[in-house]
Amino acid sequence: MSKQSLFKTETAKVEILNLYDQKLKELAIKFQYIEVNTRFGQTTVIRTGDKQKPPIILVHGSNGCAPIALETYPNLSALFCVYAIDVLAQPNKSAETRLDMKDDSYGEWMDEIIGQLKIEKVTMAGFSFGGLVILKTLEYNDSKIKEVFLTSPAYIVNGNPIMALFKVFIPIKRYMATKKLKYVEKFLSELFSERDEFAIKYLSKVFLEFRMDFRPVPVITRNKAKTINTPITIFASQNDLMFPGKKLLNRASKIFPTLLNSKLLKNTKHVPSKEQNKLIENWIMDWAEF
Repeated sequence: MSKQSLFKTETAKVEILNLYDQKLKELAIKFQYIEVNTRFGQTTVIRTGDKQKPPIILVHGSNGCAPIALETYPNLSALFCVYAIDVLAQPNKSAETRLDMKDDSYGEWMDEIIGQLKIEKVTMAGFSFGGLVILKTLEYNDSKIKEVFLTSPAYIVNGNPIMALFKVFIPIKRYMATKKLKYVEKFLSELFSERDEFAIKYLSKVFLEFRMDFRPVPVITRNKAKTINTPITIFASQNDLMFPGKKLLNRASKIFPTLLNSKLLKNTKHVPSKEQNKLIENWIMDWAEF
């Protein structure tokens, strides 16, 4: 591996991508890999569902991958042709190009993907960091986007940095120093509404073997938000340590002229439970414009 690789060793990359393949196999779905060559690097897309149906793009969160997004909303392919994107510079199969969160790079990258996939009137759904990617796409060019659904999205507000330090970053650093699984479980218990065995297995490997991005996440300006013409629906989590739900919806209601729907998921941490994700999936399928 080159020194620039985000995977610390070739063995680590193989092990992490084996977990990726394992999760995809568990989904037991018919799918097709699409490799899109963008100027920012090769991007892996997993397509599932009928190509004649309206397109929806799924964007996973930080330190994630496309199979996790597909698992979160497994029934969307009943109504959509689903395109799950492996975000760049994450522990997945796309290129390791780390983009700038403050400029238009993520928007340009996604716009290029949409163009090469030759799809229009696209619905987008994203979780956490995926929300930043989607909002950056809308800022850059929302002409091909029909509507978006954001769950616990980054880029609108940030939580208390002191709480994040003690409840998230310090446990991660302690795990990296000691390799004791209890620190991974402590971190996940702060962010996940319910225990996720795959997340424990996957992230325990990622934290040790992948060079993660610890840069602070910016927030969208009011002026940028006003340029967006696409209908937006937001699902915010009440007990979200990273992006507090009430604070998030309060700011979103003030800055987005096209905020169509908003839901506060009560008693929910950053990552919703399976039951809550099913509700979100149902709302997407009920509210989506066809």
